[in-house]
Amino acid sequence: MIKKQSVAISAVPLYKQKALQAAQDQLIGNSAVLYANAKCAMEAGGGGKHFVLVHGLCLGAWSWYKVATALESAGHRVTALDLAASGAHPARLHEVRSFEDYSRPLLDAVAAAPDGDRLVLVGHSHGGASLALAMERFPRKVAAAVFVDAALPWVGKHIGVGTEGFMKKAASKGLLMDCQMVAITGTGTGIGIGSEDAGGQQGTAIVMGPKFLEKCYKESPAEDLTLAKLLVRPGNQFMDDPVMKDEALLTAANYGSVKKVFVVAKAAHGSSTSTEEVQRWIEATNPGTEVQEIAGADHAVMNSKPREFCDVLVDIASRYD
Repeated sequence: MIKKQSVAISAVPLYKQKALQAAQDQLIGNSAVLYANAKCAMEAGGGGKHFVLVHGLCLGAWSWYKVATALESAGHRVTALDLAASGAHPARLHEVRSFEDYSRPLLDAVAAAPDGDRLVLVGHSHGGASLALAMERFPRKVAAAVFVDAALPWVGKHIGVGTEGFMKKAASKGLLMDCQMVAITGTGTGIGIGSEDAGGQQGTAIVMGPKFLEKCYKESPAEDLTLAKLLVRPGNQFMDDPVMKDEALLTAANYGSVKKVFVVAKAAHGSSTSTEEVQRWIEATNPGTEVQEIAGADHAVMNSKPREFCDVLVDIASRYD
């Protein structure tokens, strides 16, 4: 069973502190420039459909590199976003105080889309929660929303319902393996988790362990697993955030009016950390939602089956305007 603990940076061995600090500084030290350059690169090109790709918890825009390349090569526009304190985004974890702040890069991108530019939103894993918020706020700007082995809420329930369901099932089956739950406190250093004297607990973060990542990427090339181990950052699910807990937030007129597609990663037994059982539960709670299956995929569908996944995305985009 996953252990919850409060971790100060001083509890980490000195050599690991230095390695973590060096890796973190290298990743986000010049992050404002990296973030701007990456976003411009992903938005380059014109014509076709406009796909907005939203990563899962602890990941970043980098996780879409295969899919973004394939879609752009096919003539589509792609915006791959780093949510706040993720990927190369400049914020540190303790600086992001709400789920809305975490989702702000997506909300701003959708709000800035020109009138008539109907977007195809694609969310992986916990990224589905941010998709739901954007759909509720800007339903007329979204042609379709694709939830890839993702948290998929429904009208009348709070945004976090899918993630809550996954966490309960995952914990009961031991699927979280060597992940750690740590208190987000103060101003922090290193990975953004520091002394409670600096400001008190601000939530709980998940730190993905290597064994958990190996299970997530079981069907993916070894290089993609290595990339993930190097670039993942601690992530906050914001499960106690008022926006995540508001059962009246998602409305039939807005969120419910957007076409939704749920993509099931149909891997060999035991390959996916979400497991097909959890995905089928999400599917069953959303009657009427289109379902697409990708055989042989693990939880990192965009890495294990990028070509098949792109084919699914292009097909969806062609049918929804």
